[in-house]
Amino acid sequence: MKFVEEVVVDAFLPTYRAMLAERLRDRGLTQAEVADLLGVSQSAVSKYAHGEVDVHPDVEGDERVRALADRVAAGLADGTLSRVGALVEAEVLIRELEDGDLLARLHEAAVPELADADATFAVHDADSALRTSEQVLASVRRGLRVLTNASGFAGLIPNVGTNLVETLPDPTGIEDVAAVPGRIVDVKGAATVPGDPEFGVSEHVAGILLAARAGGAAANGAVNVAYDEEMLTAFTDAGYATVEFDPGAGDDGAERAVAAADLDDDEPFVLYQTGAHGVEAITYVLGPDAPAVARAVVETQLR
Repeated sequence: MKFVEEVVVDAFLPTYRAMLAERLRDRGLTQAEVADLLGVSQSAVSKYAHGEVDVHPDVEGDERVRALADRVAAGLADGTLSRVGALVEAEVLIRELEDGDLLARLHEAAVPELADADATFAVHDADSALRTSEQVLASVRRGLRVLTNASGFAGLIPNVGTNLVETLPDPTGIEDVAAVPGRIVDVKGAATVPGDPEFGVSEHVAGILLAARAGGAAANGAVNVAYDEEMLTAFTDAGYATVEFDPGAGDDGAERAVAAADLDDDEPFVLYQTGAHGVEAITYVLGPDAPAVARAVVETQLR
């Protein structure tokens, strides 16, 4: 008796880890760094590198496995994908391959009686909440990389700080919005991110995004930057819709302003308020996801 999980352990995992190790090493990571990311020993990484681990040709040659290894290696190497996110992505593909696919066929080859059985091994949901959460966190990290890699971005940070946020599908509150804990701040001319994105750590920018969605906007991501008339003109000249709201009305004012505007669901737009007593003037860029709004700021204001 051989379980499909044994096929995963014996055929998929050694092959996939060897593929990941090779790709990570090709990206310049040290043996120790690769071992840490994969959760294996350095000696295991050395064996992968020297071809001392048996790989399964059917697994190694599968385009989906190759694409996953490429994508996960890139995300782990540049920090946009966490180890949890990498694990979830692999788990989802494994379950897909178990469901009448590659791993099921390898299982049937090991246990021929299964070929005639009406059996399925799909036990994980490809649209699981954990996978979706990790994908949103990875998206925020990608957006942060766009902002922090842009020369001069620190000069766009308002006194209250900047945050970059993105929602889960169908959010019900700020706990469903990923953001930077503590906000991005200007430290001696450098945009400084105090921590890895988390859910439920932004009230202000997350609140504006949720209010805009309540007003009918299709936006999933948002970022706030400083406000001045030249910045607003640059956004307008670049073709972005701009919507002003009353800062005294808070999130409700943002919701009403968006509801009254004629916005294109597919394009980022600008929501702004020009300040009030005790309220700093702020510009918000909203759009389909965190990288899209980050690019809108960089391409409009820093080039």
